[in-house]
Amino acid sequence: MTELPSAPAPTGDPPRLSVQSAGRPLLTAASLVVLVAGLKAAADLFVPVVLALFLALLTLPLVARLIDRGVRPGLAVLLAVLTDVAVVAAFLLLLSRALAEFAGALPGYAEALLIKVRAGVLWLEGRGLPSAGWQSALQVSSVVDVAGGIFAETVRRVTSFLGYTLLVILTTVFMIVEALVLPGKLRQALGGRPRSVSAQVLQITREIQRYLAIKTFVSFVTGVVVGLWLWFLGVEFPLFWGLVAFLFNYVPLIGSVVASIPTVLVTWVQLGSGIAILVALGYLAVNFVIGNLAEPHWMGRRFGLSTLVVFLSLGFWGWVWGPVGALLAVPLTMTLKIMLEHIEGLGWIAVLLGKGRVTESVPEVAAP
Repeated sequence: MTELPSAPAPTGDPPRLSVQSAGRPLLTAASLVVLVAGLKAAADLFVPVVLALFLALLTLPLVARLIDRGVRPGLAVLLAVLTDVAVVAAFLLLLSRALAEFAGALPGYAEALLIKVRAGVLWLEGRGLPSAGWQSALQVSSVVDVAGGIFAETVRRVTSFLGYTLLVILTTVFMIVEALVLPGKLRQALGGRPRSVSAQVLQITREIQRYLAIKTFVSFVTGVVVGLWLWFLGVEFPLFWGLVAFLFNYVPLIGSVVASIPTVLVTWVQLGSGIAILVALGYLAVNFVIGNLAEPHWMGRRFGLSTLVVFLSLGFWGWVWGPVGALLAVPLTMTLKIMLEHIEGLGWIAVLLGKGRVTESVPEVAAP
């Protein structure tokens, strides 16, 4: 009788990982660390470039429309850039004027706030609650110094941000000119695959332009509505608070809250608690109608981001590039998401970054 050959005895040793497979994740992680460190160290270089890129993307449709109407490309670029300069100059003029007026009134607000707080301390003392040491700690000079220091730091950061203006405009001009010749460069560089790549680049550009245009329009409407509401209620500096609402609308989740807190506080000091409540209700109504109804309807689910991704992107870009990074966090993350959707093999990352639908059943975790 013929015996069947016996199977080789297991050695018991697990399969070993190769050096290449084990080192690949470490190399990727190290590359990301170096990239983030470079972005943080060269913030003064990258921030103007990113701002110029977004401004160029918003300007390109105007250039294309002028060229379609028979305007020469050079003249179309000049007219579009002059339009950008006029809009940016008007915004900076309004912002600088509003900042100067608010800075002059800040000591008066601090003193009025201190009076109200002292009245609250006396109310606590009248009911037998301990308030020892509060009166000596509440000094007008100290409150003014703290408020002035916070405001001065904010103005310093805004001033340094405005110092990028000339560099941003020049970089925007060069980017627009480069965008006009980019299709020809792609045809020459890619040889037999120009159409597919050019179509993808064009599609990515159009989607980013659509997102930025909708977000800027929504922020503009938010600032106008907030400013008009505060003007109607008699709150001082409605233009300043409208500009603040416009800027902070680029920061989802916490932007409207951060913009509303100082406004409500100043209104409480100036006009009392009743008007302050109306101001707070106005912010809530604007955030609900525009932020939760109108903007998602215009954007669609495709341009949505996960709440966790938004929160983490705010912390990450705020740490890398400061307040400007926090303002640009969501546009940067959305740009990355759009680009990943068009890269073969990386679309799943874009899906994870976006909003998902709630399933009817919760996945169960198997017990060990």
